[in-house]
Amino acid sequence: MKYACYIALMAILLNSCIKDEPKNMECDILEAWIEGDDLAQYFSQTTDMRISDVPSSTDLLTFIVRQRAALPPMPINFKLTPGATISPESGSVQDFSKGPVTYTVASEDGQWYRIYQVDFRETVLPSSKYDFETFELSSGNKYYVWYYKNADGTNDYIWASGNEGYMIAKPNASAEDYPTVPDANGLDGYCVRLTTRSTGSWGKTFKKPIAAGNFFLGAFDSQYALTNTLKTTQMGIPYTKEPVKIAGYYKYAPGEVFTDKDFNELKDRIDEPALYAVLYYNHDEAGNEVMLHGDDVRTSRFIVRMAEVTSAPPTDQWQHFEMTFEGTTPIDAQLLANRGYNLALVFSSSKTGDTFEGAVGSTLLIDKVEITFKTE
Repeated sequence: MKYACYIALMAILLNSCIKDEPKNMECDILEAWIEGDDLAQYFSQTTDMRISDVPSSTDLLTFIVRQRAALPPMPINFKLTPGATISPESGSVQDFSKGPVTYTVASEDGQWYRIYQVDFRETVLPSSKYDFETFELSSGNKYYVWYYKNADGTNDYIWASGNEGYMIAKPNASAEDYPTVPDANGLDGYCVRLTTRSTGSWGKTFKKPIAAGNFFLGAFDSQYALTNTLKTTQMGIPYTKEPVKIAGYYKYAPGEVFTDKDFNELKDRIDEPALYAVLYYNHDEAGNEVMLHGDDVRTSRFIVRMAEVTSAPPTDQWQHFEMTFEGTTPIDAQLLANRGYNLALVFSSSKTGDTFEGAVGSTLLIDKVEITFKTE
């Protein structure tokens, strides 16, 4: 009898010590896709029916279709962070004819939610001129983001930076103190100012002592910020014309002390900016999607054209730059028309900032960028 009571008592004590596992607080869309051979006809290629690796900073998901006017109601499927729920529910048919549809994602613990919009847009010809006059503060007013205003009045967030990653290192920094910010002293109006910043005690701990100011066509994915920094940058967006050259204006001032990733001073090094672009296949031979990142944007076998400003000396006056695309791989006209190539255009205040070498304070200003395309 005593033994039975002892067992019962121990069971009660053990149960009282076991706590329920905390519920997930995340409420993000990780992936969105459309299924069905009957719906594939509305897209230039089947991979346009899926948006993978949705950046955590975005709240707008846009599918690219041949003609928006002919679009029937669409069932959108979602992959969410574990335990999260979405309304309207995943797979439900929605009418997008009147504009974006709003989705609400709630966390597993019910304490957090995010509002997303899902929309469809027709394939548009690539823009040739960017003056960087359209920007806004991110959600939470932490840092700046840029967008391109389409002819139909919609916004395309085609430009990205590493600002979201810097927020991890310096969460209390003001928006003006981030590496990539707007500057009112452009050629006429605003330009983009890129500055190499110190990441403070966080950077010393993780051997990432600097954050170069960077600005590029593509998206930033913060999920790799601590584990594989170079994977955070998703370089490039689809273009339907072949680029021939890129020109624009810049100013540059290197920082005073050049350091390596251990913050050791390298007295024989002077910081330099990076200005380059690549055109690459966005699918492999098997039809799988290809996206270049910071670790392979200059070396990938999928690159067919490359352009680079090899010398950008320091200057406090606006200087014109120009880079011409080089490469001998033939361009497939049909593949190009079907958005089969991505163009990545990259600017950075420290040329070797991707390996955390550079000088704090190095500053690159960029304005009036123009892409010249091949004319048939």
